[in-house]
Amino acid sequence: MAAYLSSPEPVEFFLDPGEFQFGDARTRIRTLLGSCVAISVWHPVLRHGGMCHYLLPDRASAPHAGDGRYADGALSLFMRELAARGTQPGDYEVKLFGGGRMFAPRPSRGVVEAIDVGRLNIEAGRRLLRRHGFRIRAEHLAGDGHRHLVFDVASGDVWVRHVAGAAADFDQCPASGRWADACPAAG
Repeated sequence: MAAYLSSPEPVEFFLDPGEFQFGDARTRIRTLLGSCVAISVWHPVLRHGGMCHYLLPDRASAPHAGDGRYADGALSLFMRELAARGTQPGDYEVKLFGGGRMFAPRPSRGVVEAIDVGRLNIEAGRRLLRRHGFRIRAEHLAGDGHRHLVFDVASGDVWVRHVAGAAADFDQCPASGRWADACPAAG
């Protein structure tokens, strides 16, 4: 028997950009986001779930299912896991994170030129989640700086540490006034 199966401690995974992980209640997933976006899905009854960390909203060429670097590929990885478990998107609590602004726009010949990759990543994630039948329960998106995430699959909690400039603290959800795993989704 593998040592991790008998251990009460969770097995930790760190997601690099483009990676995906799905597991049971013994799983804890961490990642670090800038303009990238992470999506966590959690089944509150079966206590399994996963997280992706995608870099870009889409690719210029034809989509390739299962390429976690792109939003559509990352969602296809989730759909494959749900199908293998006989579950539906509506069964899951979904949280969306990231899409931060990492660099100030640069003036070029008097015009500010900047592609806001974070905003495009957020829009792609929301659109694809809706298209596949997921409901976003909470999100922590946009703004300046980066985020550290920890997803505890046993509880479904995702803890966010948002670092904007020199200040760093665990973010407080303005809607509830409490230190939160994520703020409820807008709208």
